[in-house]
Amino acid sequence: MDINTLEKRIDELITLCDELESNHRAIEADREKWTQERTSLLEKNEMAKAKIEAMIMRLKSLEQD
Repeated sequence: MDINTLEKRIDELITLCDELESNHRAIEADREKWTQERTSLLEKNEMAKAKIEAMIMRLKSLEQD
């Protein structure tokens, strides 16, 4: 293998590493976004659950009157 071929191969590897690093950053950003969205949805789910439980309790109290 001559020096020019080796230099070309090294340049290709550097380009590939740069692409992989960019992809990794994008994946990490997506993961962070999905984690935040999941947390938000869990909070909304808990609030909805609490509201439904409160409505059920009010309905039960109305039945007893």
